[in-house]
Amino acid sequence: MTDQTTLELEAAAFRRLRKHLQEREDVQNIDMMNLAGFCRNCLSRWYQEAAAEKGIELDKDAAREIVYGMPYDEWKTKHQTAATDEQKAKFEKSHSGH
Repeated sequence: MTDQTTLELEAAAFRRLRKHLQEREDVQNIDMMNLAGFCRNCLSRWYQEAAAEKGIELDKDAAREIVYGMPYDEWKTKHQTAATDEQKAKFEKSHSGH
């Protein structure tokens, strides 16, 4: 497999992941963090960091809009629920060393 093909496949997989996360409005970021150690905000930060490595200036809000498919504040209003005490406790336990 050529480097270009690898790049294209990785980009396609990213687009599929992003679309999946945009469609799964029921999945909360805190649950993703608790189960997988990353969330939509992490993905947007990684996108922003990759842009910076290429000399492209991309602010946090723009990166989040790419990942969320809408402005972050709009996503939060439409889809984010308050974290439960159980979710918060699990997050603190799993991220206490970070």
